Amino acid sequence: MRLPKIITKPYKLRDYKINLIISVAALSVIGILVVGSARESLQSRQAFGVIVGMVCMLILSLIDYVWVINLYWLIYGGAVGSLAMVLVLGQEVNGARRWINLGFTQFQPSELAKILLILFFSKFIMDHKNNINDRSTIIKYAVLSAIPLGLILIEPNLSTTICTALVICLLIYVGGLSYRFIVTVLLILIPSAVIFLYIAVQPNQPFLRDYQQERILAFLNPEEHMSDAAYQQNNSEMAIGSGQLMGKGLNNNTTTSVKNGNFILEPQTDFIFAIIGEELGFVGSCIVIALLLLIVIQCILIGVRSQDMAGKIICCGVGGLIGFQSFINIGVATNMLPNTGVPLPFVSYGLTSLVSLYIGIGFVLNIGLQPKKYQ
Repeated sequence: MRLPKIITKPYKLRDYKINLIISVAALSVIGILVVGSARESLQSRQAFGVIVGMVCMLILSLIDYVWVINLYWLIYGGAVGSLAMVLVLGQEVNGARRWINLGFTQFQPSELAKILLILFFSKFIMDHKNNINDRSTIIKYAVLSAIPLGLILIEPNLSTTICTALVICLLIYVGGLSYRFIVTVLLILIPSAVIFLYIAVQPNQPFLRDYQQERILAFLNPEEHMSDAAYQQNNSEMAIGSGQLMGKGLNNNTTTSVKNGNFILEPQTDFIFAIIGEELGFVGSCIVIALLLLIVIQCILIGVRSQDMAGKIICCGVGGLIGFQSFINIGVATNMLPNTGVPLPFVSYGLTSLVSLYIGIGFVLNIGLQPKKYQ
């Protein structure tokens, strides 16, 4: 495997995507404030995570991504190895092994694996761009995807598995997968999904754990699960609605606050958007959504102007990851989707997720510094 002679290149400051950094920084500041309001004891750790993430982002933005992705098999091995390690060394919490205790913090390999897999598949797809629709290439892609997805699934972490699978599908679509193949897959996948859901809600079904089935049932029949599985989402929806236009204000002591009444068990992570809706109101919620959308759009635009296929795939992959996670998190908080544990990018508490996303943005920034082909 031949590597470039240099890791960094002579970049031009005017090519640096300052607007993307401003958007990410603004969203992160909102995240620090909202996490502090949800759990005051975690605010300093969230701020520390933002600082570490910023440093990683700035360093990686100056390292040639072409040099990095040439190590793609090492990257893949790191992703799969860390996912396998958590199953052996990870702490079991509520029947799941998702975190490794590093002493000073909890490391969640599945969050970093999302970024590593984007880097790996960007190089894999670029190397196979001329035969991306061949059966052998698609089979290789499926097998390489199934290994990390299977490891995440058996943690178990169904929501992260689904989100990662969506990103992997997006990558090969951007890489030039034919519409004929996509239509064929959809014709098989949609009926299969309907059959799966029908079986999944039946008693003694073999596919899902009890809590996963309960969440689906609560989403389909919320009235029957008002006091258990649908409790969190109903309270989240109530909190968002109670914020009205301008919200009740951060760190308020209003007795009618859903947050202050401890009616939401994980307000700093999965249901952070409920805190945004209640305390910052409709205006604050729209600002957060607009910033997320702006970040996704900027990632895609940088990808469109990238020097090669790998750069395009990385940018679209990072943008897609942020978009998918945002849609799922907000959809759960507003009771539009079944309850799943996916963090809101740059806002939810979680150092691994936060730093990993900053790493992804760092690669996007480097791609933006190299918009033209070089020899």
